[in-house]
Amino acid sequence: MASSPSSSATTNVMLAIFEKKTTQIDLYRPLRNYIAFHYSEREAQNLEDDLQTLKQLRSDLERQPDPSLPARRDLLQNYYKALCLVETRFPISPDADHVNSVTFVWHDAFKNKYKASQQNIHLEKAAVLFNLGAVYSQIGLSYDRATVDGRRQASHAFIAAAGAFAFLRDNAATKASIGSSTTVDLSVECAGMLERLMLAQAQESVFENSIAKGSTPGVCAKISRQVGLYYEEALAASNSPTLNQHFDKAWISHMQLKAALFFAEACYRCGLELHEKEEIAEEIARLKSGISALAESKKSTKGAAAQILDAINKLEANLNRNLERAMKENDRVYLMRVPSPSSLPPLPAFSMVKPMAMSEVLDASKEKMFASLVPDSSAKALSRYTEMVDDIIRTQAEKLQQASELTRVRLKEMDLPESILALEGNFTLPTELKEDVEAVQISGGPAALEAELQQLKDLRRVNQEILVHIDELLQKESREDAQFRSQFGTRWTRPQSSTLTKNLQDRLSRFAANLKQASDSDARIERSVREHSALMSILDRHPIESALPTLARPIMSLDANEDAILGALKQSLRQLETLGAQRAGLEDMLKEMKRKDDILPKLMTSTGSYEDLFRKEISKYDLISEDIGHNIEAQEQLLLQIQAQNDEFAAVFNLEDYKASREKCYKQIQAAIAKYREIKDNINEGLKFYVTLQDAITNVKQQCSDFVMTRNIQCQEMIEDVHKHMAGLSFQDSKSSSTYNPSAGSQSQRAASQQQTDPRPQAPYYRPPEQSGYAQPAPYSTQQMPPPYHVPPPQAGSPYPPPQSQQQPPATHEYGQPAYPGWRGPYYNAQQSGSHPRPPYTIPPQYPPHQSGGYYKQQ
Repeated sequence: MASSPSSSATTNVMLAIFEKKTTQIDLYRPLRNYIAFHYSEREAQNLEDDLQTLKQLRSDLERQPDPSLPARRDLLQNYYKALCLVETRFPISPDADHVNSVTFVWHDAFKNKYKASQQNIHLEKAAVLFNLGAVYSQIGLSYDRATVDGRRQASHAFIAAAGAFAFLRDNAATKASIGSSTTVDLSVECAGMLERLMLAQAQESVFENSIAKGSTPGVCAKISRQVGLYYEEALAASNSPTLNQHFDKAWISHMQLKAALFFAEACYRCGLELHEKEEIAEEIARLKSGISALAESKKSTKGAAAQILDAINKLEANLNRNLERAMKENDRVYLMRVPSPSSLPPLPAFSMVKPMAMSEVLDASKEKMFASLVPDSSAKALSRYTEMVDDIIRTQAEKLQQASELTRVRLKEMDLPESILALEGNFTLPTELKEDVEAVQISGGPAALEAELQQLKDLRRVNQEILVHIDELLQKESREDAQFRSQFGTRWTRPQSSTLTKNLQDRLSRFAANLKQASDSDARIERSVREHSALMSILDRHPIESALPTLARPIMSLDANEDAILGALKQSLRQLETLGAQRAGLEDMLKEMKRKDDILPKLMTSTGSYEDLFRKEISKYDLISEDIGHNIEAQEQLLLQIQAQNDEFAAVFNLEDYKASREKCYKQIQAAIAKYREIKDNINEGLKFYVTLQDAITNVKQQCSDFVMTRNIQCQEMIEDVHKHMAGLSFQDSKSSSTYNPSAGSQSQRAASQQQTDPRPQAPYYRPPEQSGYAQPAPYSTQQMPPPYHVPPPQAGSPYPPPQSQQQPPATHEYGQPAYPGWRGPYYNAQQSGSHPRPPYTIPPQYPPHQSGGYYKQQ
């Protein structure tokens, strides 16, 4: 189905941010005085051009925005780079020996009456970054978004704006908020909210282009959902305690409506895709969810733009039209159960935008302004020294890590210290196997299977009793109908019970057949429990380690040196552990030395060769490098000693036989767990089957009760009609000359009498199921159109004959489905998932951590 080209695209309403305003300030004189005082007058003269450039940048910033937005953007970027250079060379603060005559003043962009005033450069940098983001947003709004190229350029501009606000949030907002004089627009919360808003508008531009290019509904749905998510995040941020009173109500309404609009748009596009796949039930749920979101959003439209409201109304009309069509098709053809919107998984989203990385755009490392104030050679020398230190740290850290890994591998090969722990009675299972056993024991273990089998029997009995009760109801009604038919003959004109109850009887027969198959499967499960009870009994051991074999001392010994061998091995392992702890300490020492290694003051004051200084400073790492070498060498020697001691230990204590028996026990436990899971899964599937089937049988029971009650009412009315009719005929014979119509009179009299005395609505004579009220197609009715897909053939080797095609009910609403996957052939009928009445027993959850698989899958 072709998608609507403009359900919500293009609303053509977006938001731009105004720049912050500042007051005039002179940077030239205070900075020049600082250079002359702390360096020299000659240096101040040499930097005259840089000071004038900085002065001009600040002056241009103070005047009204340039007619050209790109020129304004370039000004802000260049001034920010200059501020970065000023920050590292001119300390601006109230301190006496700093630049203390400069005070920056900036007004709040959203509430101009508030302003911040600080004697530090952090406020100035944060305000410039804010204005850079604002200018980028204005650039994005200036493009003609009626064209593909205009939307692409607008998207890039909003991405850059998001990058500017993200850079403000991460690098300047916190510093600018320190102090008593601050404004909300420079807070971390506000910067984050504006970043989300700009990303939303960038993603919205991409969505508009996707619609224009004719992208598939699935792609458009994902892009649209991400637009809505960005607006939702911006709206949530604007409602935070810091910002909830700071923005105009029109902004809040704008974000609320846009969030709902693009969520509904995603539902609309997703519905188109689902319709193509004939997944009508989910399509209906998605469309309802979108309509609900739009209806909720229309409750708060104060200050919203008319274009957005028009887009909402248009999209709502499209959603309602598609919903009406889908519901008709579902009622007539598909007959699927429509899930509730709350049960649906979240709509998938895909972001096509991310904030621009402003670190490269605003990188001032290559700027030459005030370069002479810090010797470039010193900076290069510091960089070189840092590289030398990093190389030493990296090399030594790799040696330490390799030594630790070697120790771990060698000990595992020798089965240490597990074999010593086994000798002392401290048995341990592998972690994964231990977790599996604990999961079995938590769920009740094999001992609890008998109780669950009893649950199966009880549930089966309940279903059988209900079926018997239903059959008795129908048989009783049929006998009464036959009795009256025999009594009144041709005057008893209502349809026979056998004609009306054919569908109900067919369904009861299928339910009975299902219960028979389920009973057979229950018997197989019980037999499996009995046959494997000995195997699974090991899982009931508490603790499970008690089932493991023990490593015992030799019964006879010639020289009685077992204790000496064991003691020497333990001592060596303790020494190895000590070496490992030393390595961890050496690695921490390396990191701490690097953190404290700052030679910049020495470089700035050094008058000799940098190479001599480097050799002297780098030598302080020689001692720790030697300690690392000694540690690794000692470990190598100790591992050779442990190997020899472990060989002797294994020979004396017959370690190989112990390992073989231990592995055999591990395999036995694994086999018991697998068999337990298999049986447990089948029992769970059986419980689910019986609970679901009980729901279906109860539904049929209600239908039968309604049928019998209606037939009883009709029976009484027909008896009354027959008697009155017979009385009327007698009266007519006695007064044949009269023009009185006894039939009409009796009927009208009866009708009048019934209307006066019986307030209950008159029930018509019972008609066949296609006409009567209770015989309307039920959720489990067999009188439905077959599904449009092909029913796969039965599996090879099935012990049951394949069902006849004319008797195979639809898989979506009948109980004649194949067996659940635990047996090759019909077993428990897997029913559609949904709500069911609480069963007499609580169905245990799927066995963790394995959620699938049936008992008979390995047959």
